Amino acid sequence: MKLVIAVVQDKDSNRLSNALVREGFRATKLASTGGFLRAGNTTFMIGIEDERVHEVLHVIRSNCKVRDQLVTPVSPMGGTADSYIPFPVEVQVGGAAVFVLPVERFEHF
Repeated sequence: MKLVIAVVQDKDSNRLSNALVREGFRATKLASTGGFLRAGNTTFMIGIEDERVHEVLHVIRSNCKVRDQLVTPVSPMGGTADSYIPFPVEVQVGGAAVFVLPVERFEHF
């Protein structure tokens, strides 16, 4: 058994959740916040049999898209704010960060 942890952008959360249910996968959704952009995202925890991991990964890959977004950098912590002029920068966001972990034991009560 494996535990799949997928961190996805909020824009993809509902689409992924619906696709997982449609394919018969049960998942736990947790609200989370990214460290780089400090934007909201969703973390899915999915317990799955070893032989079905590739199916879950396919569903995640099909429903979580990378997109470009303009962001304004956060002002530097040190130094003077007078000389800091924030210019929007285009970065890639979205997609999914996925971790697959072995599960030693699973109990359901």
